[in-house]
Amino acid sequence: MYSENTKLNNQISTWLISMFLIISAMIIVGGLTRLTDSGLSITQWQLFSGLLPPFNNSQWIMYFDLYKEIPEFKLQNYDMNMEEFKVIFWWEWAHRFLGRLIGISFLIPLIYFSFRVKFKKLISLYFIFFLICFQGFIGWYMVSSGLVDRVDVSHFRLSVHLLIAFVIISLIFWNYLKIKIRLNYQNTLNVFIPLTFLLLIFLQISIGAFVSGMDAGKIYNTWPLMGNSFFPDDNKLINLFKISAFSDPSLVQFIHRNLAYLICFFYLYILFYIYKNKISHLYYSVNILGFFIVLQIILGVFTLLYGAQIIIASMHQISSIFLVSSCIYFLFLNTKFNLQPSN
Repeated sequence: MYSENTKLNNQISTWLISMFLIISAMIIVGGLTRLTDSGLSITQWQLFSGLLPPFNNSQWIMYFDLYKEIPEFKLQNYDMNMEEFKVIFWWEWAHRFLGRLIGISFLIPLIYFSFRVKFKKLISLYFIFFLICFQGFIGWYMVSSGLVDRVDVSHFRLSVHLLIAFVIISLIFWNYLKIKIRLNYQNTLNVFIPLTFLLLIFLQISIGAFVSGMDAGKIYNTWPLMGNSFFPDDNKLINLFKISAFSDPSLVQFIHRNLAYLICFFYLYILFYIYKNKISHLYYSVNILGFFIVLQIILGVFTLLYGAQIIIASMHQISSIFLVSSCIYFLFLNTKFNLQPSN
């Protein structure tokens, strides 16, 4: 709780869940920006001047001429016309606009609540704001990797950018739960179990960013086998144990597939343990978690089968937001330091 004032706590919780929704929209738009290969359409970092889009033909020509100077245009999109450029430009502009909106929408209420609540109670929220600012830097650091000597951004930087976004919404949702939920359960899982599960989900998201960044979802569009075998036949098993595996599309897809299986088996263990020990207050949360795991796997399979078709691939990413949120909720219910005395 941030205050003894119920009205003030409700205001903070409304603000937090609004920020959660806006940042979730940002993640979705960011995914679509990647899927449409739009991320390199704006080649300059313009914190303030970039707030407004082009208003006349000369401004459009300026942006298009800047785009023509980078490898993506010279090697891949050399036959692109102005109308096609505008499509990818608007995706990247919307992504950056949302980033600015998030920063302002978080900072102004934070300053307001700082006058209403003791600063030390808001330290976690100031840390979130720091991450939001840092995310802007990482976003440009990612884009800059695609402006010289390559036609795409670094998949490693893309992964960091996506992971930080999920950390931000997780922390926001956690702080929201601290206001809205009163726990008085003593019979919970060892916190190590849901925490490990959440870390596996974050790891899977990171590998998923590798898949997206290297367009690895457009190869081996079969399931459950990769082509005619379980292991990709264009590779050797020994290569899986080299650091270069994370830059090999077929191996990255293999890791992403099998990490999903591991997560599924781990979930089944958790589900079995909860029902075997009749921890009834966790039934709802673990069932919700299971629903989104199944949904995520199904969407992942269809994303592969349809060669990362944009709508299905975007639904796969949207589902991951629900999956992470259900993981945070499940972890929260099993975190004993959040226990409140029962009335």
